[in-house]
Amino acid sequence: MSYFDELETRSADQRAADLSRQLPEQIARAKGAAGFASLLADVDPRAVASLADLAALPVLRKSDLSAAQAAHPPFGGFTVKPAHGFAHIFQSPGPIYEPGGVDHDWWRMGRFLNAAGVGPGDVVQNCFGYHLTPAGMIFESGARTVGAAVLPAGTGQTELQVTAARDVGATTYAGTPDYLKVILDKADAMGVQLGFRKAAVGGGALFPSLRQEYAERGIACLQCYATADLGNIAYESAAMEGMIVDENVIVEIVTPGTGTPVAPGEVGEVVVTTLNPDYPLIRFATGDLSAVMPGVSPCGRTNMRIKGWMGRADQTTKIKGMFVRPEQVAALVDKHAEIVKARVVASRDGEMDVMTVRIEAEGGDEISFARSVVEVLKLKGAIEIVAPGSLPRDGLVIEDQRSYD
Repeated sequence: MSYFDELETRSADQRAADLSRQLPEQIARAKGAAGFASLLADVDPRAVASLADLAALPVLRKSDLSAAQAAHPPFGGFTVKPAHGFAHIFQSPGPIYEPGGVDHDWWRMGRFLNAAGVGPGDVVQNCFGYHLTPAGMIFESGARTVGAAVLPAGTGQTELQVTAARDVGATTYAGTPDYLKVILDKADAMGVQLGFRKAAVGGGALFPSLRQEYAERGIACLQCYATADLGNIAYESAAMEGMIVDENVIVEIVTPGTGTPVAPGEVGEVVVTTLNPDYPLIRFATGDLSAVMPGVSPCGRTNMRIKGWMGRADQTTKIKGMFVRPEQVAALVDKHAEIVKARVVASRDGEMDVMTVRIEAEGGDEISFARSVVEVLKLKGAIEIVAPGSLPRDGLVIEDQRSYD
């Protein structure tokens, strides 16, 4: 087995000692960023040298980041250098802006790809998007770090994807979990044999049935947990027992809506502190739910493990690799006077995500509603117009009917 670096097999004592040095340095960097001026005003960086010390600091939420960016674009004062000091500037739905760098493994994706067995001799067909959002560049940066070649395929044009994968000899797929099946099914229909043997996926749930289908085709599929703001947070190894936390982030599991750590093993919200010196997010609440797993991975990597994605602390839901947020549903309702209420339903059709938008309206144009759904939610979905009063009054505007068992 080849590890990415010696950090992966550190003892608990060594990791704690390293943290006691790195954490005060990172808090000091954050204090130098205008966005943290009020949050960390009374914090002495030298006094924050452990997880227990960190837990006393306030939590930064995406809504806080969004408000700060609106007031002080593009990064809300949370970076240590100006926008022109970065290699890339990305825009995610919201909009939320994220910086990007091209320094060695800036997004820390190489560690995951190495654990997935990707390296020199591999050709990675990168089917993450390259337009505005950072996922494509995140995975490309990781592939370059481990010495693999990259086919920057992006999304869509499936027949061309099949042709390119065959012609360049792609060995590894990178993208959302279900799009690989779309490519494989199209290849079958075209009578084309592809050479994928590895898949490194993210941006959506990897359902067990889908992973098994890939295994039956001879493709080992592993997943990571990453966000546009933080980069890679945790990843699977070949042991496939939980997700191993990356060496350059600190993960806490807290009671949702608070900054209070839960008891070991309990489900709570994932809060991340990144050690990225360019973008020192401190106690950034992801809105995702997970839990700490006891012990260490059988693969020999010694960092903390989490159980992976276990849902959202709020109603925000990822569909087809994109987040859909309650405030987007509210914006859809506001766009049409005829709409009384709307509810987004996430379901599955075979191994594919399906989005249905149920709209309470008296009259209205289904085609116009569909256009607004694409404009506001950034996804296409089926439209169901129902009579006013038909939708449940249970507080839900986003309903996830998918099973994660």
